[in-house]
Amino acid sequence: MKYVKPSAIRELLQFGANPDIISFAGGYPDPQLFPLEQLTDIFHTAVSQHGRNALQYTVSNGIPRLREQLAAKMEGEGVTCTADDVLILQGGQQGLDLVAKMFINPGDLIITENPTFLGALIAFAPCEPRYKAVTVDEDGMVVDELEEMLKQNLKVKFLYTTPDFHNPTGVTLSLQRRKRLIELANQYDFIILEDSPYRDLRYQGTSVPPIKSFDTEGRVIYLGSFSKVLAPGLRIGWAVASRKITEGLGLLKLAADTQTSTLNMVAVSTFLDTCDVNALLASIRQTYLHKKELMLDTMRKTFPQHVSFTDPKGGLFTWLTFAKDFDATKFLAEKAVPLAKVAYVPGATFYPVTQEMNHARLSYSLQSDQLLVEGISRLGQVLRDHQHHA
Repeated sequence: MKYVKPSAIRELLQFGANPDIISFAGGYPDPQLFPLEQLTDIFHTAVSQHGRNALQYTVSNGIPRLREQLAAKMEGEGVTCTADDVLILQGGQQGLDLVAKMFINPGDLIITENPTFLGALIAFAPCEPRYKAVTVDEDGMVVDELEEMLKQNLKVKFLYTTPDFHNPTGVTLSLQRRKRLIELANQYDFIILEDSPYRDLRYQGTSVPPIKSFDTEGRVIYLGSFSKVLAPGLRIGWAVASRKITEGLGLLKLAADTQTSTLNMVAVSTFLDTCDVNALLASIRQTYLHKKELMLDTMRKTFPQHVSFTDPKGGLFTWLTFAKDFDATKFLAEKAVPLAKVAYVPGATFYPVTQEMNHARLSYSLQSDQLLVEGISRLGQVLRDHQHHA
């Protein structure tokens, strides 16, 4: 437990409950996009038609129909798999926890992007790994840097990546780098943990195939989630991996929670069978594209010129970079929250090895247009005031 620290995200999500604070901290989807009417009907149908079966225990790896649907979805993305290669999870986060339990012994080396998803670091921490981190640029993880690292005869347990609309930076790993990453994994014999909860949220540019689609040796574990597409409260995610790995993860899941909610699995499966998922995705993508452009346009108008930010083609986040001597954690506590009544996630907490203080992650997904513009404008004002008095 000494490696399990309070999460900056958990602490900052508390701002979401304070009506005086405009929070850009949590990666919350816009609740206005939840398909409320359809889910209301579907849950009624699940109980009335499937009756007691929908309320009973079921197999620990997930109901067969939902696993078939997800296998078909992954096949459509170029991934060769069957329902037996799919494990239904209690949200994508459970996949991180189970993979950590299955693979990490104390002192094992994990490679991540630099920065990387804080939730993964939280999941891995109790298993006591060591980390090496690879630079991220506009095309994702710099694979050439990774290759130089691997030439040092490192014994790598697995590499963790968020290739689609990376959390926290919003960038996407290029096709060329995905293919090279698989080659390096094959050559240097390590597992790739491909965490892709934002994959369906592309609203600009062309989709890039999953890393898993290039996997010929069964060394990629793919994690997906319905949290950003349907609703996070359903807690439905999935893993796709080789049969040996999914069976091992399934045994760990059985020990952890027996199974994911039968009722929620039936509801999601029914949604996929009966509702227009493409129409829902089109609406979500249009909304988030608008919100992203509104946030970035407001930043361009109100932020000091030296503050840079990423322009993601999908997902929920933009990544801010301030002057080298700027402390985003201190500024949040002393200026952003008390003066602007605005919250964000300081960037330092996303670095697994050496923290960098001059970054912040902002999510554009949750707030209304009015609050988004108001919050970013307020933040811009205190940033300009801070610069003026510096």
